[in-house]
Amino acid sequence: MSFPRCALLWARLPAGRQAGHRAAVCSAHRAHCGPPPAVLGRVPALAASSASGGSKAPNTSLFVPLTVKPQGPSADGDVGAELTRPLDKNEVKKILDKFYKRKEIQKLGADYGLDARLFHQAFISFRNYIMQSHSLDVDIHIVLNDICFSAAHVDDLFPFFLRHAKQIFPVLECKDDLRKISDLRLPPNWYSEARAIRRKIIFHSGPTNSGKTYHAIQKYLSAKSGVYCGPLKLLAHEIFEKSNAAGVPCDLVTGEERVTVEADGKQAAHVACTVEMCSVTTPYEVAVIDEIQMIRDPARGWAWTRALLGLCAEEIHLCGESAAIDLVTELMYTTGEEVEVRNYKRLTPISVLDHALESLDNLRPGDCVVCFSKNDIYSVSRQIEIRGLESAVIYGSLPPGTKLAQAKKFNDPSDPCKILVATDAIGMGLNLSIRRIIFYSLIKPSINEKGEKEIEPITTSQALQIAGRAGRFSSQYKEGEVTTMNREDLGLLKEILNRPVDPIRAAGLHPTAEQIEMFAYHLPDTTLSNLIDIFVDFSQVDGQYFVCNMDDFKFSAELIQHIPLSLRVRYVFCTAPINKKQPFVCSSLLQFARQYSRNEPLTFAWLRRYIKWPLQPPKNIKDLMDLEAVHDVLDLYLWLSYRFMDMFPDTSLVRDLQKELDGVIQDGVHNITKLIKISETRKLLHLESSLAGSQSRLSGTLKSQARRARGTKTAGSKAAEPLGASAGELSLASRLVQQGLLTPDMLKQLEKEWMTQQTEHGQERKGTRRKKKEHNSD
Repeated sequence: MSFPRCALLWARLPAGRQAGHRAAVCSAHRAHCGPPPAVLGRVPALAASSASGGSKAPNTSLFVPLTVKPQGPSADGDVGAELTRPLDKNEVKKILDKFYKRKEIQKLGADYGLDARLFHQAFISFRNYIMQSHSLDVDIHIVLNDICFSAAHVDDLFPFFLRHAKQIFPVLECKDDLRKISDLRLPPNWYSEARAIRRKIIFHSGPTNSGKTYHAIQKYLSAKSGVYCGPLKLLAHEIFEKSNAAGVPCDLVTGEERVTVEADGKQAAHVACTVEMCSVTTPYEVAVIDEIQMIRDPARGWAWTRALLGLCAEEIHLCGESAAIDLVTELMYTTGEEVEVRNYKRLTPISVLDHALESLDNLRPGDCVVCFSKNDIYSVSRQIEIRGLESAVIYGSLPPGTKLAQAKKFNDPSDPCKILVATDAIGMGLNLSIRRIIFYSLIKPSINEKGEKEIEPITTSQALQIAGRAGRFSSQYKEGEVTTMNREDLGLLKEILNRPVDPIRAAGLHPTAEQIEMFAYHLPDTTLSNLIDIFVDFSQVDGQYFVCNMDDFKFSAELIQHIPLSLRVRYVFCTAPINKKQPFVCSSLLQFARQYSRNEPLTFAWLRRYIKWPLQPPKNIKDLMDLEAVHDVLDLYLWLSYRFMDMFPDTSLVRDLQKELDGVIQDGVHNITKLIKISETRKLLHLESSLAGSQSRLSGTLKSQARRARGTKTAGSKAAEPLGASAGELSLASRLVQQGLLTPDMLKQLEKEWMTQQTEHGQERKGTRRKKKEHNSD
């Protein structure tokens, strides 16, 4: 008998006979729809089998509820009402409230992963679904009707509630599968090609300027094939040029650039690349992994872990700090490979001075002032220029070509530029002829592994890396010196440099696109940003590894979430390196993704219109920063062009455009002190006008008070007004002097200009009043 026919017969039965035939109808329902949800008595056994034993409790705040729409009118009518009777929604509401308050139900929900927060959200959704649906499924309609007639217990609603909870929180249904996918406890097993060979690991350990990288590169150059993996594009370029100059054909691979040197376009046996771009399937004789200590980096450490575990090379040469030796040895123990350690000592002496610089008047040729913010860079550069000296400027957001140009300018003995002002961007990747490193400050903002911003003194490792730039073996200064700008910082610097470097405890890991795709298969309606959160929360790592911070990835994922893209394409866009502090770069990523989703190629002509080319030379610091942002947008285009060649087709034209822009930026940085001066002047004029307005209001107030007091203006009171204004001006001026934005000479000049303006304005007002009087008398 079909279920619809059974339901029709049920509806025709007298009410008294329906109860007697309920079992028969339910049997028919089971035959048609399958077994019903587990009854309450069977739930604990099921809970025990579904619970994830031994794993940490998930962070349920990451579970974003999905929307389950109430059921509208059914074409077949309300079958449940035909079998029983229409439900009284007021009675149903009372039943649901009673269900929610049951402690036993809350405890049972916890057994299925519904903590108090999830339980509450699931219940609210469940109640809205029940109360707002025009018709309910037959099974839940019958149970609710039975509870209304006391023929069933309110606890019998739990299976239906749990079914609904799993609809709005699909993670509950597949927790075990998700834990398996995000199990990161055996990273060596991910690289079967590397495990198939017996690799020789050589660790070149030593401080900056000890020759460790030189010895590794010599092995690389003498090998039949090799790969160099560096942390920066500048370093990859340097090895690329050095290798080809030595007669060893070498290709270049970075995120934004591919250069092949063979005439037929065939890949050379040697390649210099940024560490993220290294191939873990290509066989090499020798591989060099530079700055191996960056395996602990909270954001990029995964790239060094991948290279260390995955490179298919007979010999792998690691260059870096001794702090990484123990961790590398432990990681290689898990792969069955031994580590040979070669220790190096610094080639030139370096000493910490017993006195601070205290004043920029004490600068000498070969000095490098290290700052940790752009504002300090600009302030120090301006003050050096005021003293009649010329300085080069290097900071992280400058294009590589501009950094090299500034380094060349500083290194050139015939160039009048003898002072360098830089951030810790000089810590690696640039060969600089520095005699003395001067720390302008020892405080540097940083991001920890949890993505939290920290403002703390620099670490011993950072201090050694920066200080080691002084007195390099290849420079004209054979001895290096280190000190601070402020006397009170010198003791702290000595303490930092004398501390032992903390050994590196763990290596970074990163979820792959394949792992995220498998997560998305189980959670198809979850956003990519939320998938990442859940993946990181569910991931299992042992003590030798940690999951890298993915805030930048999530930022990009949320930025382009509303744009229709496939998951793999979305993942690639989110891995594109952007500076989220630059609004134009972020909006460009959004625009590029939008164009891609429309299947509209981003041509050279389109890009020129988008960035409003040609661009004018910078007139102030803001213009220079805007040009740097445009350069980053071109970098973004080039990065995407190697992932989506059809949609970003004009790589060579964009690269030529970028070189032209680099030249404009270089000219701007060459004249940076002029740009700073113009920017400060505009800022000071704005402050001056504001100050003049406040002084005018203050003067008016004093005059009105004097009138109310019926006082007479005396010579003394006349002098008091500008004195009060002058006091306010000096208060502001003193702050500007402390910030390095004003010098005493500039302050005197501003005072003279202000007094001149006041005199001229007074004469103009007198002349205007005189003309009005003459006009009125006429």
